[in-house]
Parts: sequence; C-alpha cells; structure tokens
Amino acid sequence: MEKCMCNRVVWEGWTVQDFIDDLECQIDLIMQGRSWLQPFKSKKELAQYTKENQPYYKKTIPELDSYFARKYGLK
Repeated sequence: MEKCMCNRVVWEGWTVQDFIDDLECQIDLIMQGRSWLQPFKSKKELAQYTKENQPYYKKTIPELDSYFARKYGLK
C-alpha cells in the first residue's frame, strides 16, 4: 500500500490531511448509506465528489482520492 503524503501543502497552507479532515465525515455518512447520496461504487465516482466538494481548491488531489479509495476498498 502506498504511503499517504498527508503533510503535502496543496493550496495556501491547506495540506492533504486538512482536506481529508474536512471531507471525512461527509464521505463516511455516504458510504454508510446514511445520506441522500448513494455510496460510491468506484474510485472515479469518489474522485468526482471530492473534487466538487472540497473547500476552495477545485482540482483533483490524488492523495485524497487514494486515501478514501483505500479506506472503502474502491477501485
């Protein structure tokens, strides 16, 4: 398993870990089926969601997507 570069600064002082912390609760609820959104079935669906819902920075963050994909076993 690849190591997360969670301390990498992505945008204006925001690290990968900051984005993980911001989205983790939302994604947990989705993946537990406790949201109006259906759980993600692929890493691509997850990546689209994170890109649209992460604060401030609207580009893909590969480490962020990989972290959640590993956590939920998405390919």
